[in-house]
Amino acid sequence: MNFIINGHSIIEIILITFVASLFLIPISIKTANHIGAIDLPNERKIHKKAMPRLGGLAIFGSFLLGYILYGSITTQMISILIGSFIIFLVGTFDDIKPIKARYKFLVQIIAALIVVIYGQVYFSEISFLGVNIKFNLLISYVLSTFFIVAISNAINLIDGLDGLAGGISAIYFLTIGIIAFILNKMGGLDVILTFIMLGSTLGFLVNNFPPAKIFMGDSGSLFLGFMIAVIALLGFKVATLTSLVIPITILAIPIFDTLLAILRRLLKGESIGTPDKEHFHHQLLKLKFSPKVSIIIIYLINIIFSAISIIYAIGKNKAAIVLYLVVLLMLLFVILNTDILYEHKKKEKNK
Repeated sequence: MNFIINGHSIIEIILITFVASLFLIPISIKTANHIGAIDLPNERKIHKKAMPRLGGLAIFGSFLLGYILYGSITTQMISILIGSFIIFLVGTFDDIKPIKARYKFLVQIIAALIVVIYGQVYFSEISFLGVNIKFNLLISYVLSTFFIVAISNAINLIDGLDGLAGGISAIYFLTIGIIAFILNKMGGLDVILTFIMLGSTLGFLVNNFPPAKIFMGDSGSLFLGFMIAVIALLGFKVATLTSLVIPITILAIPIFDTLLAILRRLLKGESIGTPDKEHFHHQLLKLKFSPKVSIIIIYLINIIFSAISIIYAIGKNKAAIVLYLVVLLMLLFVILNTDILYEHKKKEKNK
């Protein structure tokens, strides 16, 4: 078994970034308190006391250390460093004082374009069920930029419970690492970044899992989403990911939650950026599950989707698709029996 990447042990990469992230948490808390990056409780939020929300500093800092120790200087990596720093910076400013959604969105597009155009990190074709769709360069740029921005915001939107976004991200990184190992694709930049991000995220989770001592804030959630999307796109370059089905399946919960949030707000005639308390994790809380149990339930669902992705990656496409459809039917049942899409329970009470 090859547990070595570019002369470095996978365990070493994960352990060093884990310890670095853990070490940076107290610094992140002090910095958050000093600059005013504090998440105050209100009627829409679940926490009851003011919390520092600059956990992204620990994740980003350990990611940088991981790159210094285990990365290499390439145009792709430079583009990722520039783009991720821009994302981290806008997230940090938003953690201190909220920025209008359209300005954050514009900065995300700029960061994504740097990676896509300067770094040449994009997918030029999509394959599904044996069908390959190839794109010209312009469409590849547009779709890849959209993909990065969409996944960044999906992770950002699901960050509503202690340990939720971090846990989902860690499961993603671990799953990509397992797929790379199974397919013997361990030498690519995507795999190095995967294990760097896995260690960085797990180190943060130690202090973010309930009861949390710090929130990751937009500095963390946008950065994690950005890196998840970039790693997925890199995977297409070195064939670690053979289909868009794999990252989409692993990220089914945040994608599912984001799409329903957009549709829910449109049905209400609200802006898609309007915050509410009807996300998937809120529905579990309404069913009287505790925050910790709700997180574990979502973790388990996410692990199921990840397992399906691994089955698909090893070539068992038909079995994976059947399993995927079964789980989607279960999610459809959730949609029809909760308020995640529309407030049908209130209507029933009024009859």
